[in-house]
Amino acid sequence: MAAEKAEQVLVDQWRDILAVHARTLCEVDRVLHRHGLGASDFEVLDVLAGDAGTDGGCSYRVQEISDRVHLSQSALSRLVARLEKDGLVTRGMCSEDRRGVRVSLTPRGIDLHREVLPLQRAVLARMLPGDPPATPPPRSAPGDFGRLPPQRGE
Repeated sequence: MAAEKAEQVLVDQWRDILAVHARTLCEVDRVLHRHGLGASDFEVLDVLAGDAGTDGGCSYRVQEISDRVHLSQSALSRLVARLEKDGLVTRGMCSEDRRGVRVSLTPRGIDLHREVLPLQRAVLARMLPGDPPATPPPRSAPGDFGRLPPQRGE
């Protein structure tokens, strides 16, 4: 009986996480739609802008982006092709490995990211419960789904 109750608590926690994720993703999509972006589009732009200097000169291999935005490589390739068609990113051959493709923001992509960044962050602040931790938990390696950081109050 106690084991079943503990299992149900886990299932309820999991479903709560899924519900918060789904509501937040829908709200981000809704807010960004009027700018021609979806949540996944924004995540790619945000990754590319995250380490860029003021000139937006940072580029990533598609595999590196895939690890950070949690999309399959084929889904990400389609998304990057769409962003390139819209003039927001460029793709080029990877100098280290000619089989690889590097992606970087265009000036238009930089401008659009700067414009919508406050909107996305406002949605996160509104939709996600609780105060952010004083220090962020360490980032796990891509694909590392080991122990999750402790919950608040643990």
